[in-house]
Amino acid sequence: MRVLFVCLGNICRSPAAETVLRERLEREGLAEAVTVDSAGTIDYHLGSEPDPRMRKALRARGYTQWSRCRLVQPQDFFDFDLILAMDQQNLLDLRRLCPRPELLDKLKLAASYCTRHNVTIIPDPYYGQAADFEHVLDLAEDLSQNLIQAFKTQTPLT
Repeated sequence: MRVLFVCLGNICRSPAAETVLRERLEREGLAEAVTVDSAGTIDYHLGSEPDPRMRKALRARGYTQWSRCRLVQPQDFFDFDLILAMDQQNLLDLRRLCPRPELLDKLKLAASYCTRHNVTIIPDPYYGQAADFEHVLDLAEDLSQNLIQAFKTQTPLT
C-alpha cells in the first residue's frame, strides 16, 4: 500500500500527517508494508523542511523523521494507492491535476479517516497559533490510527 498526503505548500499539514503515519507504522511493524509520502499543490517551498512551528510540535510529541517539500507529480497518481487531500481546495486541485479519469477514485479527504474528531477537513495552521499546529497533529494521529487499523485488518480503504 502506498499513501500520499497532499496540502497546499507541503510544509504544515501533509508532512505532519506523513510523519505521524510513517513513525506509527514503524512502531507497529508495518513500515515495510506501507509507503508514506507527502506533497504540495504549489511550488513555493520546494526542498524546504516543514514549517519550524510544525517541526517543534512534532518533536514535542516524539516524532523526528520528516521529509522535504515537494510538488505533486503526474506520476504520483499512478504510484500511490490512496491520495489524501487535507481540504476541499486541495481535493479540487488534485482532481484538476489528475492525468486520467480512472485514477480519480484514489483521491479522498484525509479527514474522512478521523473518528475521534468530527471534522471534514484538516485546517491549515499556517496563519494560526501553536494550538492550531497541535490540533493538526491531533487529527493526524486520529486518522493514522484508523488507517493503521485498516491496514492490519485488510479492510478496504473506502
